[in-house]
Amino acid sequence: MKKKLILLLTLLFSLLGFGQDSTISSKQLNEQEIDSVFTDVLKTKLQIKYSIYSIYEYNDKLGKHFIVMTENEFECNEKEQYFNAIEAFCFSYKDGLYKLAWSLKDFILPEGNEVSKEYSISFWTKYFELKDYNDDGIVDPIMVYGTFGMNGTSDGRIKILAYHKGIKKAIRHQNGTLDFERKTKVDNLYYDLPKGIQNRVHQIMESITENNHGIFPNNWQHAMENKKLKFDEN
Repeated sequence: MKKKLILLLTLLFSLLGFGQDSTISSKQLNEQEIDSVFTDVLKTKLQIKYSIYSIYEYNDKLGKHFIVMTENEFECNEKEQYFNAIEAFCFSYKDGLYKLAWSLKDFILPEGNEVSKEYSISFWTKYFELKDYNDDGIVDPIMVYGTFGMNGTSDGRIKILAYHKGIKKAIRHQNGTLDFERKTKVDNLYYDLPKGIQNRVHQIMESITENNHGIFPNNWQHAMENKKLKFDEN
C-alpha cells in the first residue's frame, strides 16, 4: 500500500510539473501578423507612436502578453538608418482588451554632453528571450539595448533591464575605448532578484563581452558577487 501511495504521489508531481512547463510559450510575430493584429487604429489607441521594430507574443500562467519594441528614425547625412529614441510596451491581453503592464523609453544623449557623442540607439534582440528563470510559471523579460558613439558600441551605453513581477531592475554601463571611461551602475534592488534571473543577466554580460559589443570593468563578476552598486577600472 505504501509503495502504491509513493508511486501515485510521484506521478501526480510529475503531471503538475509538466502542466507548469506547458504554460510557457512564446513567438516573434512576422510582418503579416503585426499588420493584422496591430493595426493603425489599435496603435493609436495604445499610444504607439514610433515605427514597430519587433513584436513578441508570449503566454504564461498569467495569460497572453505582447511585447512591442518601437524606434524613432531621424534624418542623417549618412546612408545608414539611425534612431534617436526607442520605446517598448508590454501589454497583457484578455477578452479583446489590451492592458499596459509596463513600458520603457530612452534616447540618445543630447549634443554637447560630457560623456560621448551618440548617433543611434537600438534594441539588442540578439540577447532577448522570453523564459521563466525562477520556475514560478511567469515569464521574466530581460530587455537589452544600447547606443552607438563615434567608435560604434565601443563608446556607447548599454542597459540591461530585468522585469520581475512587472518591476524593473537595471544595470547601466558606459562603455569606453579607454579603461577609465568604463563605468557600471547596478540598481539598489537588483540583488533581490531571484538567482535564476541574475544568472541569465550575467550570461548576457558575458555574451556582450564575447561578441565585442561592450567591455565591462575588470573583475565585474567579483564585484557583483559582492553586491557592489558601482564599479569601474580603478
